[in-house]
Amino acid sequence: MKIGKVSESILKRSVFSQIKTKRKEVLVGAGVGEDCAALKLENGEIFVISTDPITGTAKDVGKLAVHITANDIASSGAEPIGIMLSLLLPEWVTEREMKEIMGQVEDACHVLNIQIMGGHTEVTKAVNQPVMTVTGVGKIDQGSLLSTRGAKPGQDIILSKWIGLEGTSIIAKEKEKELLNRFPKHMIERAKEFDQYLSIIPEAKIGVEMKVSSMHDVTEGGIFGALWEMAEASEVGLEIDLKEIPVKQETIEICEYFLLNPYCLISSGSLLMAGDNGYEVVRELKKAGIHGAVIGKAVKGRDRVVINDNERRYLEPPKSDELYKVMSQEG
Repeated sequence: MKIGKVSESILKRSVFSQIKTKRKEVLVGAGVGEDCAALKLENGEIFVISTDPITGTAKDVGKLAVHITANDIASSGAEPIGIMLSLLLPEWVTEREMKEIMGQVEDACHVLNIQIMGGHTEVTKAVNQPVMTVTGVGKIDQGSLLSTRGAKPGQDIILSKWIGLEGTSIIAKEKEKELLNRFPKHMIERAKEFDQYLSIIPEAKIGVEMKVSSMHDVTEGGIFGALWEMAEASEVGLEIDLKEIPVKQETIEICEYFLLNPYCLISSGSLLMAGDNGYEVVRELKKAGIHGAVIGKAVKGRDRVVINDNERRYLEPPKSDELYKVMSQEG
């Protein structure tokens, strides 16, 4: 497509035509010439806003962008309402490919009941793959807002699902040909399908119902990064049992092949929680068909320790995600 703003005819044909999910809170949504969206909330409700880009992969960029931003909103205890998106495309992208990306966005929005409220679409030489940034808006009753900083000494640290789901799925898709030279096809297919677990909205609702005091979705930097961020925000220490952290065998195999640390791999789909009743939370997760585990405790002080049998290691601030080591490799 030509450099510059996407034409009105293409916008109508391949962007706006994809937007079908609507929310009553949205008074002004996406349309030609509309530079802003307008929302109305009920008395006693407040806005929660989050923004995230997708830069680590060009595959399923629309789906990933929606889920990651919706997860940020949900981890505050709020209900996602809508998104504003910015889509930057290289010259080589066709209208058909752009329409496919918008289809992914709408499919994810339909599943989560989120409205695409507006945004910007442009073809530019500044990028060499599609880059999408999504800003999400959610709502929550005033006084019910949760944050990462709510963990208290003595509380259980709970994790939903398994670490590395997003990173494993991305690597399995991006490096499928190489991986098939080493692993059976059925294993790689299972790994690719880990993207079905990306939403943490169901477990976030359970966390709110069970009155956890802190929630944090596990994204870049993996579980070790998320644990550090929760502890730093809450000004607490941690004692984490490495063997209690759930991880799929496919993640272990793929990480070993590429010499990656699965505990530092991007992990959208996992929700970290802190609460007084960790094992009760796990039981409620299980009732909803969601795997969960108590992986440790928050403690007084500032030591953040991961214990593996008799070995103790100290967590460090998050570094570059392990995913980038693979995505920078050719082939």
